[in-house]
Amino acid sequence: QVQLVESGGGLVQPGGSLRLSCAASGSILSVNAMGWFRQPPGKEREFVAAIRGSDERTYYGDPVKGRFTISRDNAKNTVYLQMNSLKPEDTAVYYCAVRSTLLGVTTPVGWNAWGQGTQVTVSS
Repeated sequence: QVQLVESGGGLVQPGGSLRLSCAASGSILSVNAMGWFRQPPGKEREFVAAIRGSDERTYYGDPVKGRFTISRDNAKNTVYLQMNSLKPEDTAVYYCAVRSTLLGVTTPVGWNAWGQGTQVTVSS
């Protein structure tokens, strides 16, 4: 099993930036992709970004393209989400996740482990 611990959430003004971190531990050799999802209040969980371990190919949801950047530090078993130009509609609980398969990384289905979530609030 893989354990995930997220950090870096908080309150930020519109136009501001935040960086989320997610540290993985446990059976990390089985991890082939790491990703971020978010769940706004009263809405379903949605895809934000993912990165493959083999070639570091990245994927982004349409609402965050050009504003968010996903990256990973293999030495630290950590994935990051740099969020710039934040908007009020980015307000959500952000979840880190890992999976062993590479197909379907943009859907919430098939991820093997999830973090506990970290709140991001964008408000003036």
